[in-house]
Amino acid sequence: MGAAENRPDDGRPPRPRQSRAEFTALYRRLAQPTTSGSHSAVAARTPGLVRAAAGEVRLGRTVTMAAPIETRAAPDNPQPAGHRLTSPPEPEAGGGGLHFATDRFSMNVHGDADSHLDALCHVVYDGTLHGGVPASTVTAEGATALSVDLVRNGIVGRGVLLDIPRLRGVPWLEPGDHVTAEDLRAAEAAQRVRVGVGDILLVRVGHRRRRIETGPWDAARARAGLHPEAVEFLAERQVAVLGSDGNNDTAPSPTEGVDFPVHVLGIHALGLHFMDYLQFEDLVPLCEEAHRWSFLCVVAPLRLPAATGSPVNPIAIL
Repeated sequence: MGAAENRPDDGRPPRPRQSRAEFTALYRRLAQPTTSGSHSAVAARTPGLVRAAAGEVRLGRTVTMAAPIETRAAPDNPQPAGHRLTSPPEPEAGGGGLHFATDRFSMNVHGDADSHLDALCHVVYDGTLHGGVPASTVTAEGATALSVDLVRNGIVGRGVLLDIPRLRGVPWLEPGDHVTAEDLRAAEAAQRVRVGVGDILLVRVGHRRRRIETGPWDAARARAGLHPEAVEFLAERQVAVLGSDGNNDTAPSPTEGVDFPVHVLGIHALGLHFMDYLQFEDLVPLCEEAHRWSFLCVVAPLRLPAATGSPVNPIAIL
């Protein structure tokens, strides 16, 4: 992808690149301890917030925010998930007796195609994990700290979907484009919703729709995402989780010397759980029909005690 694709598709000038010094200063601001001692999803999800989120249910309608798991290789998925039947019914069994069909799955959890949740141990930066936990706690046998087991009881809260292509009047953001804090605030105003403490913030960039309509591409090299400076918005609102239909990070990176600055700032500095490569194409029409962009959100990762992430199927309940 060439430099021209780093220019926003609505004619706005490209966001200036961020120097390493600017990134470091931003990281230090965001990593400062809070009054609660943590910004993590575990700390933010209080019983009161969950009870309040349950009040978002009015229609009793549910919709998935996960994409189907990909089992075929593609430019953005060179290591597709494996799925095979390990015990198909015997052909000669016919209709008699009892038989079971069984399956085996395998996958690269942190690929660029399948919907997944990032644990707090996923990002190692300058030799540490979130909160200064030593990187040595992540071994070949698994993570002994900050694994996905932290959210074994699920993440339940108020979900808020901010649709940036809808704000700009385009079907999707082109690879290399950035979502800014100004975009997030403008989407709030346009959609008449406000992101609050403990919310599960979901930012649509249109990655899935572009993939469906134009075909897969090498998303590791070029994709739309948040600009690092937008992470200050997440800190100000004290959200618990960030999710996107892309990777949350832009590629190429706008930050000098840091390839995934939003992951570093969000997961490592703030302690947010991320959800990457979701899909909102089923949810958007329902939100538009209901004239509301907030809902009860239920996220249930697999029980993988030492894992750095999990495939995930978040459910919006309106």
